[in-house]
Amino acid sequence: MAERTLRGARLGGQSFEDERGIEFAARQQVGYRCKQDHEFEITMSVEADIPAVWECPRCGEEALSTQGIEKEVKAEKPVRTHWDMLLERRSEKELEDILKERLELLRGGEIGPAHLHRANAKKRKASA
Repeated sequence: MAERTLRGARLGGQSFEDERGIEFAARQQVGYRCKQDHEFEITMSVEADIPAVWECPRCGEEALSTQGIEKEVKAEKPVRTHWDMLLERRSEKELEDILKERLELLRGGEIGPAHLHRANAKKRKASA
């Protein structure tokens, strides 16, 4: 087995290709600074959209661009609750009418849990 190994090659691999004839993409250095005054640079393509914020490699906090690129503020929609969605379909007057109707059915024993119906039926029989 040892006879089949490639002699002279390191573990982890060393590329035997050279860089002749390869044209690298144009690059630029983009500087960032975090709240703890850690400064660092990131190499990016000239064609790349430069982000205004990058994570600091030392402390992990948000670092802002030193080139004056402003953070984009996105307009947030207000949170829609179930009540808001319900009011889109019905008025409060309609909801009050529906509530009254459903309460009458529940109290009459026509809808609701079975154990409530049995108790109501026993009361009706006793009073009759």
